[in-house]
Amino acid sequence: MLTLFLVFAFDSPKWWDYPGFEFWKFINLALFVGLLVYVLLRANIGQAFRTRGDTIKAELEKARQERDAALAKLKEVEARLAGLHDQISSIKERSKAETEQERQRIAQSTQEEIAKLSAQAQREIENAAKAAKSDLRKFAAEQSVRLAEDLINRDIRPEDDAKLMSDNIRQMGVAR
Repeated sequence: MLTLFLVFAFDSPKWWDYPGFEFWKFINLALFVGLLVYVLLRANIGQAFRTRGDTIKAELEKARQERDAALAKLKEVEARLAGLHDQISSIKERSKAETEQERQRIAQSTQEEIAKLSAQAQREIENAAKAAKSDLRKFAAEQSVRLAEDLINRDIRPEDDAKLMSDNIRQMGVAR
């Protein structure tokens, strides 16, 4: 039968060699595809493709899980960032309140210190005044005694001195 086909095909008009149709190209393609299918089936390429497909599916699933984990982490970070703004404003408010309290405490402490220093200065002034009065009394007494001595020494003569001595001795003798 093959012979009949070959004889008929080569003896009849050349329909297989029609421009653009060239029958030999189809025969060449059929032989190539047949050989390719035979080689692929013999070499278990199908199993390799299935294994590779399974590997790709596993990698895609792993990538999907990693993407989901990354998205979850991103949402967590965004939530923390949103909370961070609230924390910052809270910290600012607390620091303002603490600053105001500290300012008031310092002002109160300063007023107390001023009052203490004023009281201490007043006590020191009073003590200095007392000391000055005491010194002034002592000085006045000393000056009075000195002036009295000067007056006595100027007004008393040696005869008056002898008379005073004899009067004092007499009074002592009577007193005994």
